[in-house]
Amino acid sequence: MIRSRVFTDALAAALATASGMPVGRGRQPDGRPDAYYILWRVDRQTTGAPLSDLNEDATLIYQVTCVSAPDTTDPDSHGAQTQLEWLEDKAREVILGRDPVTGLWLHDITAAGIKVMGRRTDVEPGGTSDPTDGIMSSAIRFAFELTTA
Repeated sequence: MIRSRVFTDALAAALATASGMPVGRGRQPDGRPDAYYILWRVDRQTTGAPLSDLNEDATLIYQVTCVSAPDTTDPDSHGAQTQLEWLEDKAREVILGRDPVTGLWLHDITAAGIKVMGRRTDVEPGGTSDPTDGIMSSAIRFAFELTTA
């Protein structure tokens, strides 16, 4: 059986490590950073071979929300488009990037008992901004095809 929490922990760790940015699970990360990711699982579909564990394979869909927010120490600061685009590009690189020579993923997502068979974008719901808060954000959804290891 594919355990969602195990994979979510591994995905959050891979994104945080490879990007160098904090990742909150379903909420803003602790410490009120001025740029960060929010990660949440939005869908799960399970399949499996006939007459076996019907949960041996799964497709998990995650939303990665990229947030550029004001510097909490500067009341005149605001989120920045360039920072938001950097966050978006970095998330795509971490999750979808491949070595052009070997074709292997640039960043492993290692989860106990789970093998990643495929990664792809699902949808990009787009951006939301709150000009009164000076926050800029955008959301990207990624699908992961998983099987038991």
